[in-house]
Amino acid sequence: MAEIRGFRGFRYDLGTVGSLSDVVAPPYDVIGPELQQKLYDLSPHNAIRLELTKDEPGDDESENKYTRAGQTLRNWIAEDALRQDTARSLYVYEQEFEAEGKTYTRRGFFARVRLEPFGTGRIFPHEQTMSGPKADRLKLYQATGFNLSPVFGLYPDPEIEVFRVLEPFTRKGPPLVAKDHLGVTSRLWVITDTQAISAVIGLMGPKPVFIADGHHRYETGLKYAEEQGATDPEAPANYCLMMLVSMGDPGLIILPTHRLVSGLPAVTAAQVEAALGEHFEVVGRFDNAEECWEHLEMDGGQDVLGFGTVADGKWFAAKLRDPAVMAGLAPEQSAEWQGLGVSILHKLVLEKQLAALGTPSLTFVHLVKEVTDAVAAKACQLAVLVPPATMEHVEEIAGNREKMPQKSTYFYPKLLTGLVFNSLKKD
Repeated sequence: MAEIRGFRGFRYDLGTVGSLSDVVAPPYDVIGPELQQKLYDLSPHNAIRLELTKDEPGDDESENKYTRAGQTLRNWIAEDALRQDTARSLYVYEQEFEAEGKTYTRRGFFARVRLEPFGTGRIFPHEQTMSGPKADRLKLYQATGFNLSPVFGLYPDPEIEVFRVLEPFTRKGPPLVAKDHLGVTSRLWVITDTQAISAVIGLMGPKPVFIADGHHRYETGLKYAEEQGATDPEAPANYCLMMLVSMGDPGLIILPTHRLVSGLPAVTAAQVEAALGEHFEVVGRFDNAEECWEHLEMDGGQDVLGFGTVADGKWFAAKLRDPAVMAGLAPEQSAEWQGLGVSILHKLVLEKQLAALGTPSLTFVHLVKEVTDAVAAKACQLAVLVPPATMEHVEEIAGNREKMPQKSTYFYPKLLTGLVFNSLKKD
């Protein structure tokens, strides 16, 4: 069973630091140098100074970005810029945002979740991880002793039964509000009612949790807990900070992750069609990416991909003729995994059918406008529109203890860092 707890989070004292919008930041993995500097300039207390501290000349093993993050955190606590809540709480988190012209509201709650090694219990990953980010996050855990940014977890609850326990408390008082650089409005309510917390813990007990985002942070938490050697099962190091959202929440959306392919010659649509011809049938030709994407959305399947060739400005959609070919390319995977659009793209299209054209390198984008901008700028030779995986895919594949290919899902928007921090040493 997934075990969750209320916790005494550390939060900004807005009387000391000012506007919450000025001190929150996205997670480290979507921050480039320009945004990093912008967040540094926004406030001397911005969470970027913990989440992604700058390298400095002369850094060494004893003085570096990780040790600076740890010292900054301790200074903020000492000067009461960060204060620990007095009661164990759950924290309702709401995000209002726009995606592809539509407005959504996604709601969930922050809790501490007991760590368990993958494959042993009721917490399931859905994507592969890389060693580099885990080593980076472990150094930060060691230097700070905190979960700075949350893992994003999903749980099955089609009737939204769990959140209905917490929802009345969001109407009893105004939330804390922050607006980020993407225009996403975040709202936070602190729930201290012990009966409500107990009810949520009881309802969550039998439910599995699927990690939507933050796999590296979760695996780092396991490594950190192992290092700490905490024998008390309730020790803070045996838990991680997690945002939990029902799979039935109407604001939970998965954006597609399209591929911009470089490293090829100036290929034409005719060349790509010929390369795909053995296994794909062209089912539509279009003047632009928007029309091609509309065709993919109307089709709704995973076996149709959209292709745009920069050299001649043409777009077409191609449908896989026989899905059985994937069983031969990935025999160790389930039929659900083999049928994913992203699996078909990588295993069949990129690794096999287009391999003779060159060695591709990939850039990942999520919006059709990003694709059209890249094509207009000739930033790639080939653009591929990929249908998004669904929540059903995540539940089926992760529940089967398989991991989807990297960049299979993009749960938009990312969760902010800085709304609440979780100590791994002090409960």
